Amino acid sequence: MNTGLLCWTNSKLMGYLRRMPESISDDELVTYIKAPTSKVTLEQAGEIAQRHPFAILGGLHRSGTTLLFRMLREHPEISGFANNQDANEWLGAEDEGQYLQSVYPPAIFWGGPGKFAFSPDAHLTEESEFLTPENKTRLAYEWFPFFDLSKRYLLEKSPPNILWTRFLQSVFPNSSFVIIERHPVAVSLATEKWSPTGLTSLVEHWLVAHEIFDKDRAHLNRVMTIKYETLISEPPATLSTVYKFLELEPHPTTFEATSEHNKKYFAQWRALEKDPQSSASIQECISRYEPRVRAFGYSLQDLELI
Repeated sequence: MNTGLLCWTNSKLMGYLRRMPESISDDELVTYIKAPTSKVTLEQAGEIAQRHPFAILGGLHRSGTTLLFRMLREHPEISGFANNQDANEWLGAEDEGQYLQSVYPPAIFWGGPGKFAFSPDAHLTEESEFLTPENKTRLAYEWFPFFDLSKRYLLEKSPPNILWTRFLQSVFPNSSFVIIERHPVAVSLATEKWSPTGLTSLVEHWLVAHEIFDKDRAHLNRVMTIKYETLISEPPATLSTVYKFLELEPHPTTFEATSEHNKKYFAQWRALEKDPQSSASIQECISRYEPRVRAFGYSLQDLELI
């Protein structure tokens, strides 16, 4: 670790693996940071990984993972990555575990936001080829310098963890997973700036990712889901629910939550429904996906249904 942190997004480390042609350019999203000096040996890292409690957050990009991460990181018994010092910005490459390691590819390898869940190879489980004994130890060794190991919980957040829960549980058996869900209309419209594949494709991507996670739940020892809409409408109560799940005392947050973002995207969706140029495609999207969306407690027709 003294020589700096290797990262899968460095093309020299991709080896035989093939990048999807539509992948986002690394230069647009990724910066490289030097890892602190390792606090433990490789052998110690492997031993700690087997017993130390982890709180692992996931949820599609633009689902509220960053807000939840920052809120939970304030708890005195939780240590989370804190390389990004500007609270008004978010640089995923600095505080998302997917970028702070060289064991497995980050989501941009499979197309990035709005695309990665379509790739079967992006669904990492306990059967992944990356889960060699050496790699399990290596992942812990590369993450631990960024943590305060004296804290009760180590907190890691990466949006694509929604597809990687089983994989991460194999490395860190004492993990508790918290997955945050947000209305597919809001997620899809918010993701357009990164993935201009069209709203129909983005809604389908939301469904594919959540349906994969829904099947993976049966393989997880400790897992809970929360809704972004509940977090922003009732922050203290929602955080208390998460802390109870983690068997921690409640702790207040300094971060404010607002419903204005969802309102903006809902207004945009309704405008698209009325626009003669987009109305047909929106109606087709509703007709095609409404039953599957309803299974998750949302609706493309009644946007206020939560």
